[in-house]
Amino acid sequence: MDLQSLTLLVEIIDSGNLSQAARKLKMTRANVSYHLTQLEKSAGVQLIRRSTRRVEPTEVGLRLYEHGLAIRNEVLAARETVTSLGQGLLGRVGISVPSGYGQMVMSDWLIEFKRLYPGIVLDVLFENRADHLRDEVDIVIRVIPEPPLSVIARSLGPMRYVACASRAYVAEHGLPATLYELRNSPVITAGVIGHQLRLSAYQGKERQEVLLEPTLISEHFPFLRQGILAGLGVGLVPDYVVQAEVASGEVLLALQEYRLSIFGSHMYLMYLPGRHQTRAVRTCIDFLMAKAGHGASPVLTQ
Repeated sequence: MDLQSLTLLVEIIDSGNLSQAARKLKMTRANVSYHLTQLEKSAGVQLIRRSTRRVEPTEVGLRLYEHGLAIRNEVLAARETVTSLGQGLLGRVGISVPSGYGQMVMSDWLIEFKRLYPGIVLDVLFENRADHLRDEVDIVIRVIPEPPLSVIARSLGPMRYVACASRAYVAEHGLPATLYELRNSPVITAGVIGHQLRLSAYQGKERQEVLLEPTLISEHFPFLRQGILAGLGVGLVPDYVVQAEVASGEVLLALQEYRLSIFGSHMYLMYLPGRHQTRAVRTCIDFLMAKAGHGASPVLTQ
């Protein structure tokens, strides 16, 4: 059993099926199947349970996978060390950030990171898609209620939503004093599924919920801020969207006795536990954690 065979096993299990593994390895599916069969003959046991759509490791296959993963990561780390000798920090970092938080908060952080490490290729995706961890993405930032158990997640802190309106809107319509008054207000907020928005509001341990029908919806947070400033309605947005305008008095806050939650109340930085992390990726993670004002210890692991 050699390193190439273990690498093949790792790719098959990571990919979930032979066809995807073949694409990654730039081999035919038949060739991948042949080498897997030879590996199982060499080991004397079945390593993979095959179905028409997916593959699953047996207990022995899973143990070999763990060994193969560790060896592959060590080899990659060794190659990186040799390549980077006498040079500055090199490599590629793929990062997926939420469209709003990415535009309005993280953009400055990432520009600073790029200035500090010009040799790193920084590939930044502004998106809110659910299937965030994939081959081209090393780091994902998301606002979610709970991170999946399959990832390592580090807390970037709570996400605070505010109900707010421009001073001009308040002069004409007033601020909603209750959640049910909010329901009758024109609401400005981020993208929702269907036509209704489910807003959770907490007072201490008491939780209330109200369904809203927003009249201005977008995932482009600067546009939402423009709508709020134009007096088009009551905004339900993260506090950083209108922080400067609230400080200047141009935007007023409502329902401050509640802790509001729409898409989740916490921001997480996430990455896959088994994937080899280059120095570039590790450096970027540490940089973002420092910017958020948090230590680098994981809050959740597989």
